Amino acid sequence: MKKYINILPLFLILGLLTSCEAIETIFKAGMWWGIILVVGVIGLVMWLLSRGKN
Repeated sequence: MKKYINILPLFLILGLLTSCEAIETIFKAGMWWGIILVVGVIGLVMWLLSRGKN
């Protein structure tokens, strides 16, 4: 239950922002965070796909 309490404010903030404001906020957070997240997600997907084939 505690992990849901930590995630709840994020969803509330995203619900209040329009798409343009959300994009602006993401860019304000920094380009490097975006790159790290994209590489991490791609790596996770590739790892899950390779794990599923075995």
